Amino acid sequence: MKFVQTLMAASLAVAFAGAAQAAVSLQEAEKLGTTLTGVGAERAANADGSIPEYTGGNTQLPAGFNAGDSYRPNPYANEKPVLVIDQSNLAANKDKLTATTAELLKRYPNNKVEVYPTHRSVWLPQAIVANAKLNAVSAKTVNDGVGIANALPGVPFPIPQTGSEVMWNHLLRYSGVTIQSKFDSWNVDSAGVPTLATTGLATVNLPVYEDLTRVMEAKDIFYRIKVNYSGPARRAGEAILVQDAVNPIVQPRRAWQYLPGQRRVKLAPDLAYDTPNPGTAGAATYDDTFVFTGALDRFEWKLIGKQEMYIPYNTYDLVYGKDVKAIVKANNIAPDQVRWEKHRVWVVEGSLKPGKRHIYHKRRVYIDEDSWTAVAADMYDARGDLYRGSYAFMAPSYDVGVPNATAHAIYDLVGGSYTLNGLTGPYGGVRYIDNLSKSKWSPESLAGAGIR
Repeated sequence: MKFVQTLMAASLAVAFAGAAQAAVSLQEAEKLGTTLTGVGAERAANADGSIPEYTGGNTQLPAGFNAGDSYRPNPYANEKPVLVIDQSNLAANKDKLTATTAELLKRYPNNKVEVYPTHRSVWLPQAIVANAKLNAVSAKTVNDGVGIANALPGVPFPIPQTGSEVMWNHLLRYSGVTIQSKFDSWNVDSAGVPTLATTGLATVNLPVYEDLTRVMEAKDIFYRIKVNYSGPARRAGEAILVQDAVNPIVQPRRAWQYLPGQRRVKLAPDLAYDTPNPGTAGAATYDDTFVFTGALDRFEWKLIGKQEMYIPYNTYDLVYGKDVKAIVKANNIAPDQVRWEKHRVWVVEGSLKPGKRHIYHKRRVYIDEDSWTAVAADMYDARGDLYRGSYAFMAPSYDVGVPNATAHAIYDLVGGSYTLNGLTGPYGGVRYIDNLSKSKWSPESLAGAGIR
């Protein structure tokens, strides 16, 4: 069956190669699986060996993990930091830190970055890897990079040439087909007081991944999320449904919201871009979710290149942490709860287009080479000052080949506060489930699930 699927996909790619401008040549694409991994990362170690060679990711299940469990133990729990960065050695390491990380170290004496040995732990299902090579010679961006065409589900641009191609790799990254988790989101104000922003049940579905042999079309929904809020009391009963299409020019984001006080489901077109996200009590925008989500049309995306950086990685202790009080601290997340590693990242800079509106005038996004997941970002205001910064906490689901990074944080460097979203540890972790029925993905389903 897998052979038939691969053969069908190959036939489609050949057909497209003659009709569309290929992203790279066939010769260039041959690097995939040789000097590059199957999805486009550099296979070799870096010069000093601190980033190791990619050898297929971590497929070994740690002791204590049973097939089907949603709570995933840390496979590197016995390791110790190889470097600790604080105010005393910040200058010597600043070139490998995001602007936000450097600012948080400079600002708060209690903060530090504990760097551990690097593990290139991400692995992806073989069918996803196979599609990346087909996409390399067929996929293209359209509408000035805002949409894509001629791409199979998977990494559309494993050998990217532009910033928008890298951003599309992030937007279409494989994160399972249907993912469900109960979570908490916490806000910590400038006085260091933590407040529960929301408790909810989130279901994320990537419909295009249900048929890996089918070329994605402009109106196809590639991402949809439904969140039913159960806490705190003032939010209980609320629900939202959001869905994004392959080409947002042809099919813009559609969103619906249910508010118990109104007792009706309504279209909510404002659940996008820089609208304050009530799921974070307004401390972040909708497109801050997972570092970046939504349409690319308000920014010009420039590819800066690739860089070695210290980023949160293999952060199992935080993602699956059950003791929230040990994680959520004044000024910043407890340093001993965040594991940092040195990895190569793609750096993309988005500048606000003339005539477009957004509270950020520039955002620099850092995208992990092994998973194409945005793992950090720096956001700047109209004066060019650092405004906010964000992180996604990578903790690969080693049992199913999903580079999970749903937990994420946004720091407000002007207000001195931060929000930490998607803590699943108190509720058992991340689950990969069969897709919901069609009726449960309808806007009408929000009212039925949202009754107090």
